[in-house]
Amino acid sequence: MDLHRRPPQTTTGAVATNPHSHRLKSRSPLPSPKASDALPLPLYLTNTIFFTLFFAVAYYLLHRWRDKIRSSTPLHVVNFTELAAIVSLIASFIYLLGFFGIDFVQSFATRASHDGWDLDDTVITTTTTTTTNQPLRKLTSPEPSLCSEEDNSIVNSVVEGTIPSYSLESQLGDCFRAAAIRREALQRTSGRSLEGLPLEGFDYEAILGQCCEMPVGYIQIPVGVAGPLLLDGFEYTVPMATTEGCLVASTNRGCKAIYVSGGAESVVLRDAMSRAPVVRFSTAKRASQLKFFLEDPLNSDTLAVVFNRSSRFARLLGIQCAMAGKNLYMRFTCSTGDAMGMNMVSKGVQNVLDFLRNDFPDMDVIGISGNYCSDKKPAAVNWIEGRGKSVVCEAIIKEDVVKKVLKTKVAALVELNMLKNLAGSAVAGTLGGFNAHASNIVSAIFIATGQDPAQNVESSHCITMMEAVNDGRDLHISVTMPSIEVGTVGGGTQLASQSACLNMLGVKGASKEEPGSNSRLLATIVAGAVLAGELSLMSAIASGQLVKSHMKYNRSCKDVTKISS
Repeated sequence: MDLHRRPPQTTTGAVATNPHSHRLKSRSPLPSPKASDALPLPLYLTNTIFFTLFFAVAYYLLHRWRDKIRSSTPLHVVNFTELAAIVSLIASFIYLLGFFGIDFVQSFATRASHDGWDLDDTVITTTTTTTTNQPLRKLTSPEPSLCSEEDNSIVNSVVEGTIPSYSLESQLGDCFRAAAIRREALQRTSGRSLEGLPLEGFDYEAILGQCCEMPVGYIQIPVGVAGPLLLDGFEYTVPMATTEGCLVASTNRGCKAIYVSGGAESVVLRDAMSRAPVVRFSTAKRASQLKFFLEDPLNSDTLAVVFNRSSRFARLLGIQCAMAGKNLYMRFTCSTGDAMGMNMVSKGVQNVLDFLRNDFPDMDVIGISGNYCSDKKPAAVNWIEGRGKSVVCEAIIKEDVVKKVLKTKVAALVELNMLKNLAGSAVAGTLGGFNAHASNIVSAIFIATGQDPAQNVESSHCITMMEAVNDGRDLHISVTMPSIEVGTVGGGTQLASQSACLNMLGVKGASKEEPGSNSRLLATIVAGAVLAGELSLMSAIASGQLVKSHMKYNRSCKDVTKISS
């Protein structure tokens, strides 16, 4: 696992043009030619013809050349049959190169099919009035136009409702084309332009059936890096996707303070995803019988076997029950390997519910989730029992670092933490919010690494503690986060950009050596970054620099020399 720091890689997103400012009349884009398009026959027949042709003419030419060598006839003297055989050999050879994926053949065929045609056939007709002295905008990629009659017909069908918008991908077999058609239909029905929402440059097949339905574009979110974060003896450069100025810079300062103080340490206390179905019986007594059955240690092995059938990584850890009258809430917790695990635990719960019907046929399953889980909502059960990864991260910040890097004093930080994060949050009646801005860092890392952003709600539960140590000279700071819900496989983690950010941290994909270790490491990195963010923001508040910092980093400035200073 490579944990060295790497320079960030940046990508330039596409900038869309106004689809109503001009019309492009050109031939519809042709699909990229394939080797199998050589004959209008089924693929297996085309392959058979060219394979047979190649070996037949090769055999024929070898025999002819052998006879010429024996009779001392020059090889360049050929008759019509030999010339046809040579042409056939070359043609079949080119087909075979394309069949086996030789890039230059495909690219040459593509250029030959399109170059010199698309530009000549394009006619631009201006439909809007332009004014003089209007600045030209720099366009990185124009918005694709739907110029074929077939595309326009499909757009009209979507607008009229005869073709459902959600079915375009399955009907067309082209995700990008479906997104472009849906986008144009949306613009026509709403009467509003989607200029500024990019479409080009995104792999729409990557999200099909996985991340997002009915796409019409994608949002550009800047990704910055903070670090190196020295955590448990390793350095990590932390990717943060955010539109908030000062956040990355502040977290970076916290990472520096932790680094020069010797680094931070972390501990994963618990790793358990939860799902809590709600069932109903005719009486509370009957519901209690199921509760006692589930909590009986003698039944735990049987229930675990049934639950664990859902996945080779799912392992049932426990069942906690709560009653409300004749309604029973069963909170299943299980380990889920390197996946965040919501789907995995839901499948296991369904297996157990089906099994329980044998002994409790009168059980009425109201819902696979009864909010006792609890997912994407602030809940005391997650704050107390934990959900996902429960992590504690701590560091001791030296006195001189507090003064020189953080520009404040240890006593000021301890006092501010007590009055703001602890007492102030208690006065506000917060739930799991005994911190300065843990949600800021959690959200930024979640978006960058392909996590579910909505799970920021419970994942940001955090209590920040500060205490003067070593005779009051140094600062001990810790963050306790009981429900960090992250994974390194599945969902948005498989998209190219998010996968690159996971790779930057050395936690991409599933761990083959120790299943679950990558997702646990990611959770500790999140906690470590929160520790850095808490340290820096609290220092800015204690020193009275918060407003000044935001005026510097959170306001537009075109002079890069002033920004860097």
